[in-house]
Amino acid sequence: MEDTSFPNSSADVMKVFKDATKDCEDKVLKKMFDSIGDYDSLNKFAFQFFGILVNFGIPEEAKELFKPRSQLAVLPDAAIFTIVILAYANAGKTKAAHKVYQQMIATGVAPTSCTYTILIMALATDSSSDAGQGDEAKKCLLEMMDKGMRPNAATYTAVIESFAKQEDEASEEECKEFVEVMVGKGFVPNSKAMREVLKGRPTPLVKRDVSEMELEIMEMEFILYLSLTLMSTFTIPQNPTLEPIPT
Repeated sequence: MEDTSFPNSSADVMKVFKDATKDCEDKVLKKMFDSIGDYDSLNKFAFQFFGILVNFGIPEEAKELFKPRSQLAVLPDAAIFTIVILAYANAGKTKAAHKVYQQMIATGVAPTSCTYTILIMALATDSSSDAGQGDEAKKCLLEMMDKGMRPNAATYTAVIESFAKQEDEASEEECKEFVEVMVGKGFVPNSKAMREVLKGRPTPLVKRDVSEMELEIMEMEFILYLSLTLMSTFTIPQNPTLEPIPT
């Protein structure tokens, strides 16, 4: 029997999970969620996702996310919401993932850097959505930075590439402004790490002379050049065998 004598007991954690998944409309995901009927099953499910995140190149973020928050050493609420967000993201259900994130905020659970990384990647690389998802990705990235969390190269690269997909001058200008805001917040993108992330990308679809940007900071020049020339998509991993991301 699950202990219900303390806040954040295994029973409390299961309630968080059930609340986060109760509105699932995808038959496959619903079947998977429904199969997790007790805390032991949820814990095993969480452990699998922990391995995926570690192999994805964000081990410290994963450790932070899954660190127990109570004397009972049960999974923290943030981990539960993030697991559900990742499940939706891997299934291509970006709007559902964002809805769970909003539910997370509404219930007073603070997202971790891992939560933001997963959500931002899902929003920025969703090829089936409109430009609004890219705007949400930008919003979440800036929110992440405002909370003192440092995005990795893959995360901010995905957001910048989302502007390039739109192939218009307004998006180019918005991209420039976005990078300027990032730099204004004291964050200069790591061009070396971005080069590693962008290795093997397809041939550029948009070509523009970076000198037209008239930016004084070399890092900003490089990141803007990439935003205007590289159009490929960086997807969230769906198995634990992917190569690590440079940070």
